[in-house]
Amino acid sequence: MKIKRSLYFTFGIIFLSLGTIGILIPLLPTTPFVILAAFCFGKSSKKAEQWILKSKYFGSYIENYRNKVGVPIRIKIRSIIFLWVVLIISMIYTHNPLTFIILLIVGIAVTCHIYFLKTKKRD
Repeated sequence: MKIKRSLYFTFGIIFLSLGTIGILIPLLPTTPFVILAAFCFGKSSKKAEQWILKSKYFGSYIENYRNKVGVPIRIKIRSIIFLWVVLIISMIYTHNPLTFIILLIVGIAVTCHIYFLKTKKRD
């Protein structure tokens, strides 16, 4: 059982790292990785699970997912703005038309995905 718990803990760290990178790179999804990390921590270490659930940065992702209440509108707006700022900066420095088109398509797809996520009602 100790090996299994160690594997879950290791995967929890990997998923949390990917989720953290996803905050900075719009093409990498944050929420699924953070939720997977919470699941892995729950299977490996109650202390790690409590840490991620109480985390200032990740706790709300997990709470919103578990309770199926949706994403706050301010998070949606900030996510879309951040996405397009990073994509536009990338487009400016890209001299390849194909890369420009791919970034544009990805930006539109991610924007639509964020837009259609359930919006959390105010408390």
